[in-house]
Amino acid sequence: MSASDTARTWPGATLTRIPFWVYQDEANYRTELRRIFEGPTWNFVCLEADLKQPGDFRTTFVGEMPVIVVRAEDGAIRAFENRCAHRGALISLDDQGTAKHFQCVYHAWTYDLQGNLTGIAFEKGSNGRGGMPPSFAKSAHGPRKLKTATLHGLVFASLCHDAPSMEDYLGEEILGRIARVLGKPIHVLGRFVQALPNNWKLYVENVKDTYHASLLHAFFTTFRVTTLTQGGGVLVSPDGGHHASTTRDRADDRESAAYREQGLRADHDRLRLSDPSVLDTVDEFGDGIKLQILTVFPGFVLQQIGNSLAVRQVLPKGPGSMELHWTYLGFVDDVPEMRRRRLRQANLVGPAGYVSMEDGCVGGFVQRGAATAADALSVVNMGGDGAESQDTRATEASVRGFWKAYRRYMDY
Repeated sequence: MSASDTARTWPGATLTRIPFWVYQDEANYRTELRRIFEGPTWNFVCLEADLKQPGDFRTTFVGEMPVIVVRAEDGAIRAFENRCAHRGALISLDDQGTAKHFQCVYHAWTYDLQGNLTGIAFEKGSNGRGGMPPSFAKSAHGPRKLKTATLHGLVFASLCHDAPSMEDYLGEEILGRIARVLGKPIHVLGRFVQALPNNWKLYVENVKDTYHASLLHAFFTTFRVTTLTQGGGVLVSPDGGHHASTTRDRADDRESAAYREQGLRADHDRLRLSDPSVLDTVDEFGDGIKLQILTVFPGFVLQQIGNSLAVRQVLPKGPGSMELHWTYLGFVDDVPEMRRRRLRQANLVGPAGYVSMEDGCVGGFVQRGAATAADALSVVNMGGDGAESQDTRATEASVRGFWKAYRRYMDY
């Protein structure tokens, strides 16, 4: 049975059953783009460190909409659709750069740093013939503009000019968890793009899913980076959309055999690191939290694994594919030893990371496994049926939180 053969109904008011068609259906995907990514949400678009001087810009996406983010002459950060008002071509073809203005390569229509159409090649024609009609008003034509907000070096944008303030959108607790990590000026260590063969929601669920981390990732468990028997818990925002999970060391867990006693594949007591310095971490935030993963709905991730800091941007590319844009971070005032430590620990994450390599595969496993099961339901019962914060990571509360927010935006 294909996704199109199944009626699009949600299984009642529960957050514990998710229909597989939601990862497959083309019409549902198009509605997501309109109601979520182009709706009253805030989408991460770049870092303030990318836009140091007037004219500095980056190109990115909000959903599937191409976007230019630029620091204007007045120092304000502007964002507008990367689409020429003439024939729809991309205005900028570069990932980043510095510009005094933008000019479309197709017919040389020109835009200022606020996205206003300011120039048209041969607007008056040539030798008294041709050109645009006198009634054509440049001010009435241009790409769509987005509202922007900055927060601890992060830049977010929204197409909905009635979107709540960034502070109201996130809430005090999530704001505090972001401030905990990003309390100083950011330095970019590197970035790359990872293509994933699965629906965007499968990756967002995966990041929110604290239950899987030490079961799927053998590195986490074998080297006690994070396990379900360690301290920590899950913070879920009241609206469900945002979360932060944390891991703390517990002295009585260091020799725990709980995973081996259950015969779980994630615990390999015979494996050793040839270079143990990859796990040479320091408690740079002074609170004993060795791992924090934070998400902002719909598609932003802030990662602290030891001293490895990164942001991840989830970009949908159709019902069955997505891109994951990684940016590795440090701080401007990092000493050389800390910068080397961050670069070593960068091996933990990314497409071939000791930890997150499996995350690049498992979403595709679900996409393929459920390909003919559009009318079946996934089970999200670990830790109960609500979406409240919990002082354990043996729970799927933050996954249920995602669906709580998703259903509200999608009116399911």
